[in-house]
Amino acid sequence: MTPLEPDKIDTLFINCHLATMTGNALSIIEKAALAVTGKTISWIGRQKDLPDHLRTSCQKLIDCRNGWILPGFVDCHTHLVWGGSRSNEFEMRLSGATYEEISKKGGGIFSTVQSTRNASKDELFTLASKRVAALLSQGITTLEIKSGYGLKLETELKMLKVIGQLDKTFPLHIEATFLGAHALPQEFADDSDGYIDLVTKTMLPAVKDQAIATAVDVFCERIAFNLSQTRKVLQTATDLGLKVKLHAEQLSDSNGAAMAAQFSALSCDHLEYLSLSGAKKMAEHNVTAVLLPGAFYFLKETKKPPVQILKDLKIPIAVSTDLNPGSSPVHSMTLILNMACMLFDLTCEQALLGATINGAKALGLELSKGSIEKGKDADLVVWDIDTPADLCYLAGLTPIEMIMIGGKIQHNTLHK
Repeated sequence: MTPLEPDKIDTLFINCHLATMTGNALSIIEKAALAVTGKTISWIGRQKDLPDHLRTSCQKLIDCRNGWILPGFVDCHTHLVWGGSRSNEFEMRLSGATYEEISKKGGGIFSTVQSTRNASKDELFTLASKRVAALLSQGITTLEIKSGYGLKLETELKMLKVIGQLDKTFPLHIEATFLGAHALPQEFADDSDGYIDLVTKTMLPAVKDQAIATAVDVFCERIAFNLSQTRKVLQTATDLGLKVKLHAEQLSDSNGAAMAAQFSALSCDHLEYLSLSGAKKMAEHNVTAVLLPGAFYFLKETKKPPVQILKDLKIPIAVSTDLNPGSSPVHSMTLILNMACMLFDLTCEQALLGATINGAKALGLELSKGSIEKGKDADLVVWDIDTPADLCYLAGLTPIEMIMIGGKIQHNTLHK
């Protein structure tokens, strides 16, 4: 039972089981009740310990009929604002072309960049809205979205403004990340340092002045930007007071994770080629590891992230859809949970922690999101499942009965 009882409650959930995601475990409370006051969780405990006056005074009583309540999923790594399609590249990969080969032929990110540059703000918003709606319907209540398909000031700002518009339009919470250093645009093909100068001297100050992103990301890889260029972006972002994160060690060991740790990055993402020394640096600086099994699956990769090292070093492991047009067009967090277990050897508990509290840690939101605790945001999903493991086992199924975000019900089939 929660030590201090609220004076009043707005919504009371009864006849439920809770997977609270506290203490680095599922932390299950069976035969539970949960109260919400305003936007936050105000009481948690066994239903038999629920004070009578709370039950009788609540404005809305919700009988969960033995359903499970989990914190809303936190999708901490997506690129869901883009124009155009890359289904043709899917067919190319099926014929044997690699991600790098497609990129060198002007495909990959470059084709999306051109389509995104050509699209209007309204067109991008319409396309992205469909993707956000799909993720919301999957129980995702907190979402990160990166720019990075503009690669010039005008389009990068356009993308970030679309992300801001999505945040205002949809009930879920959206964090915007500036990823101007996603790839080298073709107009800078022979001048990567010149492009990094554009990112650091022009783009980043504009992003800061307009307050349209909370974090900065870089693709540190042999097909993108080297260590010194990455350091320059991270240093500039840090000097401007922005949080940083990194696409690291996806295709090779570039030692990016160790460098990002020096900047106390929120997260390092992908990490298939992460070294032991890089992992130790992440552990020392409390950097969350974000695993992206959708990209691993879609690109037919064979090099797995060193999950056992991450576990041994007690590095928080998050999982995310990485929703993007080229390497992970995956719109289902439950499918990602299954992939995390089957491809990366996570347990169901570890995968679920990765999509909730550890996803929140990857965004610096662990004090308000990702677990069921008194005082945290009431971002909750009621599931019609027998056990939390069903969300990993029943690949792609989302048997949601109710979604609540910030204390407001957004979806409800419980009483229909």
